[in-house]
Amino acid sequence: MKVVGFSFVRNGVKYGYPFVQSILSVLPLVDEFVINLGNSDDETNEVVNGLPQEKIKKIHSVWDESLKTGGKVLAAETNKALDATAADADWLFYIQGDEVIHEEDYVEIRNQMLKYKDDERVDGLLFRYYHFYGSYRFLGDGRSWYPFEIRIIKNNKKIRSYKDAQGFRWEDGRKLQVKLIDAHIYHYGWARNPVIMNRKQTAFGNLYNGGRTAEQKEEIAFDYSKVDSITLFAGSHPHVMKEIVAAEDWTLNRDVNKKNFKNIKHRLYYFLDKRFGWRPFSYKNYKLIH
Repeated sequence: MKVVGFSFVRNGVKYGYPFVQSILSVLPLVDEFVINLGNSDDETNEVVNGLPQEKIKKIHSVWDESLKTGGKVLAAETNKALDATAADADWLFYIQGDEVIHEEDYVEIRNQMLKYKDDERVDGLLFRYYHFYGSYRFLGDGRSWYPFEIRIIKNNKKIRSYKDAQGFRWEDGRKLQVKLIDAHIYHYGWARNPVIMNRKQTAFGNLYNGGRTAEQKEEIAFDYSKVDSITLFAGSHPHVMKEIVAAEDWTLNRDVNKKNFKNIKHRLYYFLDKRFGWRPFSYKNYKLIH
């Protein structure tokens, strides 16, 4: 079984992405890792050059600024990395620059790839998610956080990154058929120093509104208090995140029992999800095979 990882990154240092940890967490599971290096204006490319190079294949890209609206440029850059993966791979393992795999899940991931490698019904594997919010101690657990997403796909170049690169679909728009596996993506996109978080959100906003977000003239802190619901994280972080987690240098004071739902409907949805595991009317970018 041959597995190739792929990802993209631009200005990962400036915006506080744990992209090094993302790559390192996937390397033990893949035979090669394709990283699409965008036109950064920080030290991102140099940092990638400092990683162990035995499995890493680098390509270089200049982002198409005309694709900013709706985050379409993120899918375009993902597809460039996808298209550079080896033709003889069985599986392609996608990881974003703020996502990390826990070493405790390696055996499960390998076993499931072996199990479904030759199953023609299965287009991809679906992961569970931990979305860290505001701190490495807290998880966002409201309805706005997606609980599952595709991160491993069969090596078929007609499978494409979808919309803003959250997931994948066939090039004709059909949803992939997937199996849910007992492994998590540790998503750290909303857990970083509040000043760096605000810097990142300002830049990220330009990927969705065509570049109309004004640049901040001074560094200000992101307001983490507006989230509807968070809960304490009771597990362990991936080993590659150990130093970053230990270096947390800010404090988020939030009572996890205090909720901030927009209305009664959202409160009801939260109750149904937590009590019964039922998420009515939730968006699913895949077809789950039971």
